[in-house]
Amino acid sequence: MPHDVDQVCARYLELADRHEPGLVEGLYLQGSVALGDYRAGVSDIDFVAVTTLPPDPVAIRAVHAGLPRRPHFDGLYVTWDDLRRDPAQAPPGVGVHERRVDPESRFERSLVTWHVLAQSGVAVRGPAVAEVGVFTDWPALAEATLRNLDEYWAPWLARAGRGPVGLTPWAACWGVLGVARLRHTLAAGRVTSKTEAAGYALATAEPRWHRVIQEALRIRVGGAPRYRNPWRRRADVVGFVSSWLDVAPS
Repeated sequence: MPHDVDQVCARYLELADRHEPGLVEGLYLQGSVALGDYRAGVSDIDFVAVTTLPPDPVAIRAVHAGLPRRPHFDGLYVTWDDLRRDPAQAPPGVGVHERRVDPESRFERSLVTWHVLAQSGVAVRGPAVAEVGVFTDWPALAEATLRNLDEYWAPWLARAGRGPVGLTPWAACWGVLGVARLRHTLAAGRVTSKTEAAGYALATAEPRWHRVIQEALRIRVGGAPRYRNPWRRRADVVGFVSSWLDVAPS
């Protein structure tokens, strides 16, 4: 586990045990850490904390206020039973996003989170993930992934095509790797990482999109820029996203 991730997790458990002794029975990492794609200074740490008793939002705020501001320690509080059933049927609960604690959140309570946990979740405290019995449903996740392409990325593309959306490096990386990751997840039959999806895109996309894919990957992992003109980059982002929304790569 990366050193900064290990430090934040140790600090979190220290604070949790101080403010709510015995509350956190399990602590698991999902997201980029679990997928082997964590980038210091870029990635967040995505956690799932397992409790038996309902957590006190006031105590949880105190815990997270004591953590470093970066990387963000984002996640949710669930019960063991929550993880063993469809997250759509689990009630909302305490969630944390960028240090903000919401007592009735649905943040990250999704099949994506459950699948990443089941695939490769990292146990920091508690039994191994394989012993937890995390609920998974690939057909439902595949259907939700296709909906995400239609309901989130198609409107995003429409906004990018009308105005200055997509001009920043972050937006270019978000658009290209976001759509590539969904397509790769569908092709691979598992949740994949953004960096892994960039390799898939380079192997399957038309050569004219390679430059913008390499630029998106460069923004994530570092390296020399491949564009001088952000408008030219934006045009290629729009073109790539449009092509991968219209037709799934073979």
